[in-house]
Amino acid sequence: MTPLTPDHVQEPLDRFGLGLTVEHFDDTTFTSEDAARAIDCELGQIAKSMCVLVAGHPVLVVASGDTLVSDAKLAARFGVGRKKIKLADTETCVTVFGYPPGGVAPVAHRTAGITILIDRSLARWERIYAAAGTPHDNFALTFDQLVTITGGEVVDCVKE
Repeated sequence: MTPLTPDHVQEPLDRFGLGLTVEHFDDTTFTSEDAARAIDCELGQIAKSMCVLVAGHPVLVVASGDTLVSDAKLAARFGVGRKKIKLADTETCVTVFGYPPGGVAPVAHRTAGITILIDRSLARWERIYAAAGTPHDNFALTFDQLVTITGGEVVDCVKE
């Protein structure tokens, strides 16, 4: 299946009228560390998108680049055992979410109705940066804008 593109991400950004714009980087932004280097920001300002399957259902977890997502907290949140929390493989990322790992955007997913959880750790930054479809495209926004454009639920889902 063909991945969605940064243009697919820009469309909903434009609809919100917040002035959010996808920016292309020559250097890779595949990992949070790569993105922080390419963008020239703190690691924690990277809003990494983690595609997980919770008992087979797709969930997008958006967390700060300097944190680790807690499978125990996700399991508790959904009332399942920890073994029911699985990181999506590349094929699932593209098929369900629309993007390959390293480029999964917090918006414009191929599958409608994906549950989106946003870790509150991102709220400590004035400006954060999210992937926009490829490991070279990102966009800057505020925490409140992220919540607005995703309709995501703000939770505590990272390891202490």
